[in-house]
Amino acid sequence: MSTITIQHLARVEGHGGITVELEGDMVKDVHFDVFEGPRLLESLIHGKRYHEVAPVLSRICSICSVAHTLTSLKATENAFGIQVSPQTELLRELMFRGESIESHALHLFLLAVPDYLNYPSAIAMAADKPAPVLLGLRLKKLGNRIQETIGGRAVHPVNAVPGGFGKAPGFDQLIGLRSALIEGMSDTDAVIDLIATLPAADYCHCDTLYAALRSPNLDSYYAGDEVMVVSNGNRAIVPAADYRSLTNEKAVPHSNAKHSTFRGSPFMVGSLARLTVNPRRLTGRLAVATKRLKLLLPADNPMDNNKAQALELINDIERALEIIERLLRVGVKDERALPVHPRAGTGTAITEAPRGLLIHSYQYDEEGRIVAADVVTPTALNAASLELHFRRAVEQCADREEAVLSKRLQMIARAYDPCISCSVHLVRRP
Repeated sequence: MSTITIQHLARVEGHGGITVELEGDMVKDVHFDVFEGPRLLESLIHGKRYHEVAPVLSRICSICSVAHTLTSLKATENAFGIQVSPQTELLRELMFRGESIESHALHLFLLAVPDYLNYPSAIAMAADKPAPVLLGLRLKKLGNRIQETIGGRAVHPVNAVPGGFGKAPGFDQLIGLRSALIEGMSDTDAVIDLIATLPAADYCHCDTLYAALRSPNLDSYYAGDEVMVVSNGNRAIVPAADYRSLTNEKAVPHSNAKHSTFRGSPFMVGSLARLTVNPRRLTGRLAVATKRLKLLLPADNPMDNNKAQALELINDIERALEIIERLLRVGVKDERALPVHPRAGTGTAITEAPRGLLIHSYQYDEEGRIVAADVVTPTALNAASLELHFRRAVEQCADREEAVLSKRLQMIARAYDPCISCSVHLVRRP
């Protein structure tokens, strides 16, 4: 028996590795090893008042702090029966778009593209090919600016609070964002030009289950309370309140991240899942870009998640600009956050973080203090699917050289854009 071990998976957030055990040409076992220690944030918020919860849980991740903040607020508001204003929903959607822009730009151009062009890092690539790195940095700056303008900070927003926002953005701020987004639109052609010319990465082909939020207008990361699971033309709906039938977490001996399956099968979340569940998003310019990238849905290659992120990046910029144009057209009201009247109850919220489905579920007592909490992140949901695709990649690779397999497995892992730090949690459920 031989073993291939990737002790440190580079260019991802957190500490993880990959282990492959071979018996001759047969694949005996494949592990996605997550070394991160337990994240105890769910325990840390036990007994906290409702207004203290989101600021703590946003610290789960500096890349996805907006998603954690807004998903937390949505769960709390669901528990207390609060329906925020249409303006608040628009501004929250805009914050999600900003986060998605900065996250996808960081992943695509600084973490994933170096793989395709045979560079060990973005720094090494920048010495020969600075254009992709500069493109990524410009777009990341754009996303961060949106988050800072609406959320008060580029990381761990402080302006989003239960019931709304502490302060609405001013007219001049929105005008500034509009100018920045119009400038960002000029970079979207370069995004598709670059991704379309990357070498093919046909390392794994596998029938895959995809799970994503089914939003009311088919184009929202924040709105919606149902998850759709798609597989071979079959579709299943999971209401937010029944999320545990989807997450179905189980501990595995080789990883500190639990594994989730839906009806016994691993599933994938993220950009590729969102486009598979909501293909009607791909219209107009996006439809043209989809053909140029040769992306066929439903895809059977996890590497296509990179193409899906490129398409979302274009859509995010266009959608953010549309939201700002709408806000400027109708005018931004000087709304204050709605009053909160705590009550005993449970609230569950599901949104789409850049890496996929994010779930926050809380139980409150009558004073508005947390009795129990559960946070399930995209990478935790993807862990079992990652192992499935690792296995298929090894099985489908004729060359069993360690260097060849190692590169392919790492590229597949990075295509998922994992946040390994966020994938570990310990929680006692009521």
